[in-house]
Amino acid sequence: MHGLINRSLEYFLRDTYGNDVWCDVAQRAGLEFERFEAMFEYDDALTYAVLEAASETLSKSCQTLLEDLGTYLVSNPRMESLRRLLRFGGESFVEFLHSLDDLQGRAKLAVPELEMPKLTLLGGQDKGGFRLHCTGPPKGFGRVMRGLLRAMADDYGALVFLEDMGDDGSYGEIAITLVQNQFAHGRDFSLAGPEGI
Repeated sequence: MHGLINRSLEYFLRDTYGNDVWCDVAQRAGLEFERFEAMFEYDDALTYAVLEAASETLSKSCQTLLEDLGTYLVSNPRMESLRRLLRFGGESFVEFLHSLDDLQGRAKLAVPELEMPKLTLLGGQDKGGFRLHCTGPPKGFGRVMRGLLRAMADDYGALVFLEDMGDDGSYGEIAITLVQNQFAHGRDFSLAGPEGI
């Protein structure tokens, strides 16, 4: 598993639950180091060991933690660069959804070694109903996408209903019902970036 994924999981646990929890998780998972390095490759088993250890430590299911991780990736200030990358997908939540088909390719341009699932968006014709298919590794990515979609809907100010239609680890499907594209004022975003850059 690419270090960026592991580092994101580490940051999520540290920022959300504290350094003491992270240290406990790392010990339970049998890590022989304190921090993941962003540009290293790690055995997939190590990533899943950390996730299982976090589930045991926090008494939360792995699915819940993965969904919370997806929300964290958009909403936490530490991850602002990822949020900005995702917001370049369009001016509305619907435009963002349509940009997801290209997300795997854009990620490969930035980090060629990064393994991401193929995302395929279907629908959009019947009163705002979409289906997002997540195919391929890493395992559990469909749950991360569900949290990410929820956070991006809030970011755009859209009101959506998300429903899992199945997730066997290597394949996930999310039903997305767009209730209202401009339900509330979304978070501020400018293509120019923050002042002073």
